[in-house]
Amino acid sequence: MQTPPRTTPRTPASASVDVDAMIEDLRKLVEVESPSRDQEALTASAKAVADVLEHRLGGQAVLVESASGPHVSWSGGGVPQVLLLGHHDTVFPLGTLERRPFTVEDGHATGPGVFDMLGGIVQAVHGLALLDDRSGVEILLTSDEEVGSPASRALIEERALACGAVLVFEGAADDGSLKTGRKGCGTFEVAVTGRASHAGLEPEAGINALVEAAHQVLDIVALGRPEAGTSVTPTVASAGTVDNVVPAAASIVVDVRVETTDEKDRIEAAFAALRPHLDGAELSVRGGIGRPPMPESASADLFALARTLDPGLGGRAVGGGSDGNFTAALGVPTLDGLGAVGGGAHADHEYLVVDAMAGRAELVAGLVEAIRAS
Repeated sequence: MQTPPRTTPRTPASASVDVDAMIEDLRKLVEVESPSRDQEALTASAKAVADVLEHRLGGQAVLVESASGPHVSWSGGGVPQVLLLGHHDTVFPLGTLERRPFTVEDGHATGPGVFDMLGGIVQAVHGLALLDDRSGVEILLTSDEEVGSPASRALIEERALACGAVLVFEGAADDGSLKTGRKGCGTFEVAVTGRASHAGLEPEAGINALVEAAHQVLDIVALGRPEAGTSVTPTVASAGTVDNVVPAAASIVVDVRVETTDEKDRIEAAFAALRPHLDGAELSVRGGIGRPPMPESASADLFALARTLDPGLGGRAVGGGSDGNFTAALGVPTLDGLGAVGGGAHADHEYLVVDAMAGRAELVAGLVEAIRAS
């Protein structure tokens, strides 16, 4: 991608951004690997994040223990007015850093998690550090966003309601735009139970779970409505044991994205209504659309505020979900995509554009001041 032209937002901050210090903190976070579900790694990561918060902002960062690992919470004191939201878990397994170490070269920082979303954490912290007064601001960085936020959703929703406005530091859209809307997203698993038999001697005595799964895949794909923004995509399938046995079991995993609550309800009802095609086959369905849609109306006021600070900012609705979906569904004004400018989320070519870091940090400071003054 081309680096978008940088417009420096107007901010009342009394300090200036130290990009070298930002790179130093980014290196510190990247070099503590933090794959979701690895409790030991996530604990080490949470402590590193807490150290950065306390060093740059003062006060005390609190580790909030959970079944998914520690979340990190920080408060500037006073009446809460704005929540800076992110996560410190990443999708990359332990050992990725050895193969793909943190590097800064040709204007890009690379390494596991630089874009999604450790760079966003650093920008949020250094942006807030520009302000002498940090009262009314809370930071919450969770440990399980990449696996659906099962142990953090309630805390996220509690703090969002308490603060009344949410800034989400997921990576920016491909062209550097903020994310003004997100689809709701979820995963379904359809399990098929058949009956095994010898594939050569008596195939008719079996109930072929693979054949039933093939029927189900076609039924499932037909649920999609691209014109309504609904995608229904089978992504993983498994069936059978050996090549001369009619398979007794099969499973299908399906990714679903929806733009509206009505479509969420329709899709969930349709999965519950799936029925087998083969006599004697049985189906069980689990899962759902765990992240509700984030409508663009949820971000409208905050995006307009951001544009007063940086008129060159773009905004875009995207297909991926984030914890901002939860806060927007509560009716709390939510603006997403304030994190790193870059790309390659979840991929080996993940990168962050270094030249954009200072401008995004300054935008944080300006937004916080504007929200507190409104």
